[in-house]
Amino acid sequence: MVGDGRREAPRLVYSTDGGRVKLTPHNRRTEPAAVPQQKNPVPDDGIVRVARAKSPKGGKTMTAVTGIPGSEAELDALLKRLKASLGTGGTREVRTLLFQGEQRERLMGELIRAGFKPKLAGG
Repeated sequence: MVGDGRREAPRLVYSTDGGRVKLTPHNRRTEPAAVPQQKNPVPDDGIVRVARAKSPKGGKTMTAVTGIPGSEAELDALLKRLKASLGTGGTREVRTLLFQGEQRERLMGELIRAGFKPKLAGG
């Protein structure tokens, strides 16, 4: 209350009551901001890029292979074949194949034998 007898509208701060809370300009929800587009999408130019990467789990060295054409099933089959020929573990994240350890030179040979045009990328 204000000293001159006028009443201000009470503003609800927190309530455990399950009822409706009247929306005011102070508690109105806003729309979430748009998610920014990925800055460097994987180029679709027919060149398979083989790069060294760091694992988010412990910072171990990994080898990333991007730009491989084909369906999800074809990527899974290629991943299985490459893991067996390299004798290492690996996984697929969306359209990127990730292999444990520094495998760039060995992967280059395997990808050439599989009919791709690989290129070393990064440092």
